[in-house]
Amino acid sequence: QVQLVESGGGLVQAGDSLRLSCAASGRTFNSYAMGWFRQAPGKEREFVAAIRWSTGSKYYGDFVKGRFIISRDYAQNTAYLQMNSLKPDDTATYYCGVMKTNKGWRGSSFDYWGQGTQVTVSS
Repeated sequence: QVQLVESGGGLVQAGDSLRLSCAASGRTFNSYAMGWFRQAPGKEREFVAAIRWSTGSKYYGDFVKGRFIISRDYAQNTAYLQMNSLKPDDTATYYCGVMKTNKGWRGSSFDYWGQGTQVTVSS
């Protein structure tokens, strides 16, 4: 019953920055965390980042290496992903998800998903 809407993707050059937004509505009162995954054509879905909704604790995929920052606006039920120093390998569709209970940082643990926003990074 939770609806998620991602925005902020686009076409950028290597080294540029983007800020993705994920606005949640519906039954968010019982959500444990919000997170970001990405998937490129022909590749598996990859964990990017997640944030505990109540505490703000942050978790990142190994590839991030300090380039990305996840944050949340608690009052507006919105999560953000600030992406800096973008590389062509970051090209993918980025999906926002909501985890109702603590089941681990993997795609199957998330109960609701947005439609995705496309990020394309050129050389």
